[in-house]
Amino acid sequence: MTAPYVRTIPERRPEGHVPKAPRWSLAFEAPVSLVTADYLAIQLPTDGTDEAELFLELARQSSDGPDAWELLTCTDEAGAVNLVQVSYWLDPSAHARWLRSSKLGRWYAGLNPAAITFGAWHETVQVPPDRLETIASKPGHVFGLGRAPGALMRHTTTNGYYGAARDRFPVSAVDPLEPAEPHVRRTRPVNSAKRRLRAECGHNTVVIRSGQLWESATGDQLDDYVNELQPKLLAGMRHLVDHADSEGTLSLRITTNLDKETLQPRRETSVYAHFASLEHLEHWAKTHQTHARIYAHAIRKQQEYGDDRSVVTWHEVFVLPRTAAFEYVNCHPGTGILPFAPTVMGVE
Repeated sequence: MTAPYVRTIPERRPEGHVPKAPRWSLAFEAPVSLVTADYLAIQLPTDGTDEAELFLELARQSSDGPDAWELLTCTDEAGAVNLVQVSYWLDPSAHARWLRSSKLGRWYAGLNPAAITFGAWHETVQVPPDRLETIASKPGHVFGLGRAPGALMRHTTTNGYYGAARDRFPVSAVDPLEPAEPHVRRTRPVNSAKRRLRAECGHNTVVIRSGQLWESATGDQLDDYVNELQPKLLAGMRHLVDHADSEGTLSLRITTNLDKETLQPRRETSVYAHFASLEHLEHWAKTHQTHARIYAHAIRKQQEYGDDRSVVTWHEVFVLPRTAAFEYVNCHPGTGILPFAPTVMGVE
């Protein structure tokens, strides 16, 4: 994606920079006004319930269906099992129709928080393409939004230096993407039981989905991922959760992809997280040893295996406008951005 702006804010790229490893970013065949990543989930004390079966059945049925979708699962910090449908659209009108007409959308809209024994949440991430940046370690693997028809992978050299992610946002040419308010935890947990709540994001809240795919890895590469890279990734995520107040972490979920038919876990995971600002995420990446270990290991293995590298890593990052809001229905008070949301309102 080429920035339609005359740059007024300097790039972070060092003079003469040459990346140590090749990377690719998304582009689109045709102009796109808004990109949408829609996370709709059911939250359960255990995963073996009738409600889970209904959710999974509805997730497979849709009118005005998404351009691409995946089925994920995670166990959150409270021990609740979450089943998540993440869906992607390049047409915002089709997404709006889906919310109104699809069986899953109608099921969610009709939930009575006072009557249900489970929770549900809905986090819609929708931005113009100039507030999106992506990167992948291999061009042949389509990921996230890249699964949508009309999305392309293009080689990029805007990588391999601190600030590269910021430089990949077209809007960063003219907008510093600063938050409008400080990152502050709410003084008391939100009373979320038996209620439908809408939590507003702060201006320029950052949403990242960072993925890892090792389905085709065997031998030394499989051993290296399981015993070396994955533990480093998990250590970094644990640091971000344990130090949420100082690191700007609003929410962090480690999700596993499920096969849509068998519901068996695949050898594919992703971290779905929210941060108070891009600067918070950059600070961790630049200064903390957990990120340094992840990055150094990934680059070293890319250089060792080259095109034969069978472990693929990628991410997509969105910077949200002030109008973004997420919904939580009868969820526990630690769900999503509830602990940090600047505004939480009841929805009738």
